[in-house]
Amino acid sequence: MPAIFFGHGNPMNAIQTNVYTNAWAEIGRSIPNPKAVLSISAHWYIPEVAVTAMEQPRTIHDFGGFPQELFDVKYPAPGSPELAARVNELIGGGVKLDSTDWGLDHGTWSVLCHVFPDADIPVVQLSIDETQPSEWHYEFAKRLSSLRDEGILIIGSGNLVHNLRAYGWGTKDVEPFDWAVRFDNQAKKMMLDGDHPPLSNYLSMGADARLAAPTPEHFLPLLYVLALQNEADPVTFPVSGFDGGSISMTCVRIG
Repeated sequence: MPAIFFGHGNPMNAIQTNVYTNAWAEIGRSIPNPKAVLSISAHWYIPEVAVTAMEQPRTIHDFGGFPQELFDVKYPAPGSPELAARVNELIGGGVKLDSTDWGLDHGTWSVLCHVFPDADIPVVQLSIDETQPSEWHYEFAKRLSSLRDEGILIIGSGNLVHNLRAYGWGTKDVEPFDWAVRFDNQAKKMMLDGDHPPLSNYLSMGADARLAAPTPEHFLPLLYVLALQNEADPVTFPVSGFDGGSISMTCVRIG
């Protein structure tokens, strides 16, 4: 299976048809149906490693201020306690198997409702341990690489550039900031060159990086996908573009 990072952007994408959601749907049509999906979402950012292990994860509406239509969305994909146990095994144990608390947050379901609209493929979420540095996440994710050969689609969901303080709230067709474009392009070139070390320590990349990812949670899911790349895997960008001037919608496909 490929591994894919989705720039998920605004939760409203879940109920909209636009250039981004059309591209997500095309990705779903272009790959074989996986046995299950393992999702690393920016929105499960907690001080431990946990994995959802329930038979039927709930749809979490982890946002506010949006129309009721968005809160009415349900993504009733089944869970997979078996995949949760397999993740725990690959990681070496010690993972919290969460059978009651979490579910599928909007970083996962707002994308998958377009990629796999029938919601018939099991979905498991893996948390992002907020206590660990970015380099740790890149190395940690390598332990999951064999899942690709087992028919599991691993996705990261966040945004390569995510700066809400600079976001053009209420501004129509705002041009992306120069620093946002520079960092997005620089990161894409590094991915095409297979140059992962600077990205795994992205804060060392200078002022543009600090503006692009002032907090880490939306950037780290990208590292979980990059860590799974094999030497023969091509890198492609099925989606590009910016929302509000400071959110990159870049999608990265490995394999």
